[in-house]
Amino acid sequence: MKLHMITYILLIIGGLNWLLVVLGWDIAMWLGGADSMLVKTIYVLVGLSALYEVWSHKKMCKDCC
Repeated sequence: MKLHMITYILLIIGGLNWLLVVLGWDIAMWLGGADSMLVKTIYVLVGLSALYEVWSHKKMCKDCC
């Protein structure tokens, strides 16, 4: 359950980041540019979180059971 909560929070961060990109504010540039290791690490964690949620969502979601 703890991993689910971490991935959920990372997905919220990723979604908010995309919203800000559409609005013209790129958080990656604030954190050192799109090529910085920190930004790449965050993007990889958000992507892995999305994959985890896709694979585990059905068994954890009370609305989908």
